[in-house]
Amino acid sequence: MKTGVRKALHYIALAATPLFSAAAYAQSSPADYPAQPITIIVPFTVGGGSDAVTRIVTTRITERTGKSIIIDNRGGAGTNIGNEMAARAAPNGYTYLLGQFTLSVNPSLYKKLQYRVDKDFVPVVHIADSPTILAVGMKSPITDVRSLIERAKATPGSMNYGSGGTGTPPHLSGELLQKLTGTKLVHVPYKGSGPAMTDVIAGQLDFCIDTSGGVIPQIAGGKLKGLAIAGPRRLSEIPSVPTFAEAGVPGMEVLGWYGIVAPTGTPEAALKWMNTQVNEAIADPAVAARLQKIGALPVGGSPQELARFMQKETTRWAGIIRELNIQLD
Repeated sequence: MKTGVRKALHYIALAATPLFSAAAYAQSSPADYPAQPITIIVPFTVGGGSDAVTRIVTTRITERTGKSIIIDNRGGAGTNIGNEMAARAAPNGYTYLLGQFTLSVNPSLYKKLQYRVDKDFVPVVHIADSPTILAVGMKSPITDVRSLIERAKATPGSMNYGSGGTGTPPHLSGELLQKLTGTKLVHVPYKGSGPAMTDVIAGQLDFCIDTSGGVIPQIAGGKLKGLAIAGPRRLSEIPSVPTFAEAGVPGMEVLGWYGIVAPTGTPEAALKWMNTQVNEAIADPAVAARLQKIGALPVGGSPQELARFMQKETTRWAGIIRELNIQLD
C-alpha cells in the first residue's frame, strides 16, 4: 500500500473512531493527574509564533489548574529535531508536541524521516490557525507586493528571505510566491523564526513571509512593514495590510496551524485532560484576545476534528510540493 494512501486511511480511521470512551476514562483517570510537570516540545526556537501561541495557552492552563507545564524549545532541521524527540518520548502522558504545519508537509518533503506522523503521533486538539504575512524592514525601499516583485524580476536571485527552517510555512510560502510570480528568490533557513525576523529588521535580509503570530507584534512595534497576508481575508489587528489576492497574487494562501499531538500509546485519560484544558483555555475571552492579537485565530474541538484537518492539509500540500518539485534530504 502506498504511503499516501496508508496515511489517509490512518487519519480517516482516527477521525471516525472515538478516542475517549467513558468506560476507559473512568478506569484510567488518576485523580492526581498530572502528578508531575508536563513537557510540551516546541520544534522552534524561542520568540516565534509557535512559541508565543504555546506559552499563551499553557500559561492559562497553569493558572486554572495549578499544574506545571514546561516548554522545551527544540528548533532546527525543519522541525525534525523536535518532532523526532517527541515521537521517541515515553507515551506516559507527560510529553506532548506542539504540532503544526510541518507535520503536514515533512512526509512529502523528506525521503527519509526518523518518525512517521501517521504512526508515531495521535492528534489531541487544534489550538489555532495563522496565515503567513509578507513583511520587510522599516528602512526597506520596498513599499508593496508589486514593487517587491518588480525588483525581484529585475535582478533574479538577488533577493533573499528568511524562515524558521526548511519546510516551514515561511519557506514554502516563498517557494509558492516564486511560482506564482515567476521570480527567483533565495531562501535562508534559520533554526527559528525569531532570528530570521531579527535579521529582516536589521536589514540583513530583504523580507520574510512568516506566520502572523510572529510578524504582527513586530508590525505593531514599528519594526516591520506588513505588505500582504497569505490568507482568505484581512486580519483585524492589521486592517490596512491587504491579502495577496488583493495585492494581485491570487492563489497565494498558506495557513500555519497549531495543535497538540502526543506520542502514540499515551493514556486516554491524559489525552482527555489535555484536550479539555486547551479547549477551556482558548475559550477564555482574555486568551482568545491575546491569540487574535498575534493573528492566531482560536479553533479548538475534538481529536477527531484535528485528525480530519491534518489529513486535508497533508493531501493539499502533497500536491503542491509535487507540483513545485521540492525534495529535501
